[in-house]
This record gives sequence, structure tokens and C-alpha cells, in this order.
Amino acid sequence: MLERLDSGLYEYSSFEIKEEPFYLPQGREVALFEAAYKNKLPIMLKGPTGSGKTRLVEHMAWKLGRPLYTVACHDDLSGNDLIGRYIIKGDDVEWIDGPLLMAVKNGGIVYLDEVVEARKDTTVVIHPLTDHRRYMLVEKLGKIFYAPDDFMLVMSYNPGYQSVLKELKQSTRQRFVSIALGWPGEDLETEIVQQETGVDEDTARKLVKAADKIRNLIHQGLEEGVSTRELVYAATLLNSGVPTRDALYSTMTEPLTHDSDLKRSIEEILKNYFEV
Repeated sequence: MLERLDSGLYEYSSFEIKEEPFYLPQGREVALFEAAYKNKLPIMLKGPTGSGKTRLVEHMAWKLGRPLYTVACHDDLSGNDLIGRYIIKGDDVEWIDGPLLMAVKNGGIVYLDEVVEARKDTTVVIHPLTDHRRYMLVEKLGKIFYAPDDFMLVMSYNPGYQSVLKELKQSTRQRFVSIALGWPGEDLETEIVQQETGVDEDTARKLVKAADKIRNLIHQGLEEGVSTRELVYAATLLNSGVPTRDALYSTMTEPLTHDSDLKRSIEEILKNYFEV
């Protein structure tokens, strides 16, 4: 019989969100997140790059008073990376918890950012934590760890650029409460850029209007539109005295495409709002 262990073993204060992250809701996502947490339901955040998925999780971790364990998923991330591993330390062999096991032991929110990028064996680890079982089997330790009531699993997913080979399976998607985030409306996005950078309203609105036009190029070959994050970067550079052309091209053109025709199209859009 595998042993059930107490999950609240340690306190990881370094994972706590000390100050309130700035976040303006697009809709009812904050209330939905709170309801999911209260009812011990996992959440999947869907949306394009830079649409506020990570900021929402940070804001909610602060609001709920829970530590946040963030994992940036990548091609080489395996289930063992989430669980933990034995390492050699001097003459001893020591077990080191992975971020998911730390959250299961201690409570808190674990955030798997772009989970579809990870290896497929990670779903074997995740699935038992997303239904009524809420446990993690650690075969190397021969133990089962049960998640406490204040544990929550959140993952993000960008369906816009996922390939057939990296599509998230229905068997995984349908284990989560899904919150869809898109680009904020013009007024909201303008306020976000202003609040984050201190730039004047006229400049912030011009950046947002230009971004809206650039996002329409998605139908003409652009992989993704300008993210709110890039608008914040652009406004930050402008506010720091960087020449307009340099600030806009380094944030709203070069990161989006290598295609010369698309770059020219973006340049024409920017000329409608700024002297570049």
C-alpha cells in the first residue's frame, strides 16, 4: 500500500506574490477563476501571445494569497521535470522536488505556461490532478501525494499557432475549465498601456489603433498580431526618449515577421499614426 503523506510539509515564501500585479479584466475571468479555485477545479487559459494569460494568473495568486509555481514549458520538459529527481550531492543521493510536486505538497497554484510544448508524458502526471482523485503518484519514491484543498492547476494554451503535431488532445482539454482571453478592446488596451508605462493617452491610443490594423494582417500571412505586451514595450521605449522609428520597428515589426512584404505593410500602417 502506497503511503498517503501530509501535503503541507514546507513553506516556500519565495513563490509568494508580494505586491499586487496590475491587471484589468476583459470580462468575467476573475470571478470564474475564483469560483474554479473554490471548487477545486483546474483551469485552462486560451489566448494569443501577450494577451494577459500570465498576468491573470499572477494577479489571482496574489488575490487568493497563494504561492505561484510557474513552469515555462518547452520541447525537452518531461514528466520527471515536474515531479522531481534524485541528484548526487557529495557522497549522498538526494531527492529534489519538481515544481508540480512542491505545489502538491504545500498548496498553491502551479502554472504550466504553453503546456502543449512539453513532452507527451507530462499528461500522465497531470491527469490524476485534474479530476476527483487530485493526487500525484511518484513511482521513484513509492508514494502517493494528495493535493490539499488550496492546490490549483492552471495551464495556458495558444491555439493560434499550434501545429497538428502539437495539438492539445480533447482528453486533456476536457479536464479543465476554459477561460478564453483575446485582445482587449481599444479603450481597455489603451488604459493598460497607459497604466503600465505612464505614456500619454494620445500616444497609447495611437499604438492600440495601429496594433488593431496590424492584427488584420493575420489573414494575409502574419502568424500572430501585435501583443499587448509589445505595445507596453513600445510605449516604454517612446517614454524613454528612443526615436519613434526605432521604438516602433523593434517592437511592432521585427518581432512579428521576417517577410519583407509584411514588414512594408506594417510600416504603412504605422505611418498612418506616427512619423516614422
